[in-house]
Amino acid sequence: MLYTKVMKQFDYFSLAASIKEWGISLGFSEINISDINLSSAEINLQDWLNSGFNGEMKYFNLHEDKRTKPNKLVPGTVSVITARLDYLPNETSKNWREIELKKLSKSDTAVISLYARGRDYHKVFRKRLEKLAKRIMKEIGPFGYRVFCDSAPVMEVELAVKSGLGWRGKHTLLLNKDSGSMFFLGEIYTNLPLPKDYPVNSHCGECKACIDICPTKAIIAPYKLDARRCISYLTIELKGSIPIEFRSLIGNRILGCDDCQLVCPWNKFAKKSKIKDFDIKNDLDNSALSNLFLWEESEFNYKMSGSSIKRVGYEGWLRNIAVAIGNALKKNKNNFLLLNVLNSRLNYPSKVVREHILWAKSQSGN
Repeated sequence: MLYTKVMKQFDYFSLAASIKEWGISLGFSEINISDINLSSAEINLQDWLNSGFNGEMKYFNLHEDKRTKPNKLVPGTVSVITARLDYLPNETSKNWREIELKKLSKSDTAVISLYARGRDYHKVFRKRLEKLAKRIMKEIGPFGYRVFCDSAPVMEVELAVKSGLGWRGKHTLLLNKDSGSMFFLGEIYTNLPLPKDYPVNSHCGECKACIDICPTKAIIAPYKLDARRCISYLTIELKGSIPIEFRSLIGNRILGCDDCQLVCPWNKFAKKSKIKDFDIKNDLDNSALSNLFLWEESEFNYKMSGSSIKRVGYEGWLRNIAVAIGNALKKNKNNFLLLNVLNSRLNYPSKVVREHILWAKSQSGN
């Protein structure tokens, strides 16, 4: 809980400058400060929800007032310290975008979004935000704060835009002129009356590469995303059956989709992470669909311990890979290895998994 007021007076301009320096020393890529006025985002959020674009993500319909009014989510909030953290693994090649795009044509290889190949970013980010808050406390004494990273009704991109960490791209993600979009966002809500930073200009211009590349046409217009069509939503947030009309469009993407970021010109400036937490684990950058599909649940739980992938669950894991295998079989109907691994799970208890396995087999004509 936040204190209702700050008991001492400080040079908040100097404190803000120090917070930014401390943040960089803790591994953050950039730290800025926003006020809490999100009134300009309320209409767009409501229009998005009224259109049903959030799909089964019903949590967006909850706490709308707290989402757009930070001081209602955390009483006493007057400023938001915004942070971003680059996540490209240290082993990333210079031509990483071309490499990732080529993987999409290797139908029997699993493609997992880059952000999910290392440790769970929620824990990594919040831990560092807590360290930053403790560093502030060491300097000024107790103050009110609460840290967030994709974990509460917080309008992260909007706050990042207001604080000048970047501008909202046409794919709705945050873009930064020096680092593209391959970073996580997090916040510290605080009762410290810190001086705010200011928004930067958009630099998307006439470019619509992200809109053109989207496999499912989820970006229905610039700055407007129908999440129900997005492969990240379909493979992570959606808990039941993936609509048949989208299955063939998913290709070999078994968790998330980076296409709109891979073609964005600004991502030629994307930076490698300063920390090792996002280094690739379990060969998730180059694994055969057949190998991943044969993981037993205990193996999945063990290998995905500490990974954000674990939130999809073993059932979702098998469902997603079954779809990818079906798409691979459509290209090579006589891939008996893939047919055999599908057959090995035909009696799996989950009705959803069995349904997707049968669909996958049907793509081979068997």
